[in-house]
Amino acid sequence: MKRIIVIAGHYGSGKTELAVSLAMSLIGETSRPWKKLSLVDLDVANPYFRSREKRDMLEKAGITVHADTFGGMQAAELPALTASLRAPLENPDCQTIIDLGGNDAGARVLRQFSKYFDGDSHELWAVVNFRRYETRDVEAAQAHVEAIEKELSMKVTGLVNNTHLLRETVPEIIREGHEKALALANRMAKPLLFTCYPAGIIKKEDVAGLLPLMPLQLYMRPSYLDK
Repeated sequence: MKRIIVIAGHYGSGKTELAVSLAMSLIGETSRPWKKLSLVDLDVANPYFRSREKRDMLEKAGITVHADTFGGMQAAELPALTASLRAPLENPDCQTIIDLGGNDAGARVLRQFSKYFDGDSHELWAVVNFRRYETRDVEAAQAHVEAIEKELSMKVTGLVNNTHLLRETVPEIIREGHEKALALANRMAKPLLFTCYPAGIIKKEDVAGLLPLMPLQLYMRPSYLDK
């Protein structure tokens, strides 16, 4: 993985869950060439399930979180970003995960930081959930990815399959999404980086063969919402 990882996706795709799970996974690796790890929450479009909500957990693990000007959730619905979020982008010793807002409109905020993406130190991931209406098939998913690329004037460097139905997910849903993601990757000549599965709901052996796999820990979803 490169130093700056930008994660984009449609609303409900699970991009924030991926961003948080990825950060928690990377902080435990001893082979990373960077001394620090930061998560930048640029989601100013959606007031629900944002990575900044897990600031305490992330910072206790050693991950610096950059988000709103107010340093927390006091004005979470306002698009007020702190200037400090430029610091990890400028620090060559800090690996940075950027959680963008949903769809192409939510990704637009990244434009103001375009100078940090001129070289080859970054990658842009597009998360796709084929059980969401907006990306219900390969054609719709391609249109979604192309809209993000057009909005950012950046090429998506890899696709992530995160097809699920929350706690109603069964292995067949993930396998179905994996096949569609492979078709999308072939159609767009982009790599399928990995297929995600909700750990604790799906066992790894139940989706064996869909390599590479990445478990998501469902940090962002309170269990009471599933009752």
